[in-house]
Amino acid sequence: MAARNTARKRAFQILFEGDQRGADVLTVLADWVRHSRSDTRQPPVSEYTMQLVEGYAEHAARIDELIAQYSIGWTLDRMPVVDRNILRLGAYELIWVDETPDAVVLDEMVQLAKEFSTDESPSFVNGLLGRFKELKPSLRRDEG
Repeated sequence: MAARNTARKRAFQILFEGDQRGADVLTVLADWVRHSRSDTRQPPVSEYTMQLVEGYAEHAARIDELIAQYSIGWTLDRMPVVDRNILRLGAYELIWVDETPDAVVLDEMVQLAKEFSTDESPSFVNGLLGRFKELKPSLRRDEG
């Protein structure tokens, strides 16, 4: 599953870059794909990375709404940018990608938080995504 781990990390990096630049994540994804095809030093963008970014983009408004609704004490704009984008990616994969076990999504997102964010971030990410896991059936049903 190292390939999926790498795909998630790249998807997170694309979401993070889009957030930082104020750019559409699909535009950033297209840039990454183009660079990987024209520069052999750039790692390729996997199909799973593309699926994660495109899936997030499709549900972005709902995902941000859920994060804002359930993150107690944090508004989306006050949240650390790394955490916000890990949560966005995790929420998409947890709620809309049925092929990935919930425990894998939670573990992978906590690992990203450990690697890229603060000491408090892994427990914050785990807690919020754990809440989404509990509410998953109703979160999908409420969309629409």
